[in-house]
Amino acid sequence: MTNQDSAHQRPSRRQPDEMRPVTLERAVSRHAEGSCLVRFGETHVLCTASVEERVPAWLRGGGKGWVTAEYGMLPRATHERMRREAAIGKQSGRTLEIQRLIGRAMRAVTDLKGLGERQLVLDCDVIQADGGTRTAAITGAWVALHDAIAWMRARSMVDRDLLSDHVAAVSAGLHKGVPVLDLDYAEDSDAETDANFVMTGAGAFVEIQSTAEAQPFTDDEFAALLGLARQGIARLVEIQKLAIT
Repeated sequence: MTNQDSAHQRPSRRQPDEMRPVTLERAVSRHAEGSCLVRFGETHVLCTASVEERVPAWLRGGGKGWVTAEYGMLPRATHERMRREAAIGKQSGRTLEIQRLIGRAMRAVTDLKGLGERQLVLDCDVIQADGGTRTAAITGAWVALHDAIAWMRARSMVDRDLLSDHVAAVSAGLHKGVPVLDLDYAEDSDAETDANFVMTGAGAFVEIQSTAEAQPFTDDEFAALLGLARQGIARLVEIQKLAIT
């Protein structure tokens, strides 16, 4: 940690490489085949996994399954009430982007052939938002997906574990010129650069989303964000492993 890093004061008073407290609470939904309530500090997301004995029409007869996701924010997840997108009659571009990202992340570590012609649907509903809702949703969705597959194995619907690895996500950004890990809303709204990293337990990349909000960032700055993200992903995977044991 450099002198600049140690002198930097984050709004949350965390160290630049310090994450918010993270918890993963399993089996929070009575009816879902898998579920997890994930908390990244004051960001809380309910993730459920549902097993469906069908696949999208374009996959029928192909002998493999599908994993998809839906994402949404409850009306009072934020400071002011938002209208439900169902009431508006249209999903926002942000919602569509995030739910597609969650689906891609889960499919990256799932054996779709082994699933057979079944679909697993991950529903990620933001109860309370304080930045990082997509990263929390991905991290919690993996736990819900794991438990849904375990539910299927217990009923001889599949004959093996269908997950090749863990997958988790974390944000990193430049705040007042300093690389910081796991941005909350106060930092995210004021960051010069904001990046989301989706990675496997082995450290492979699923997706990187990185945007300069104020001025372009350099190779060295991106390398610093990546280094923080690797630390964060390793910690999240540890928490996932503890949660499912």
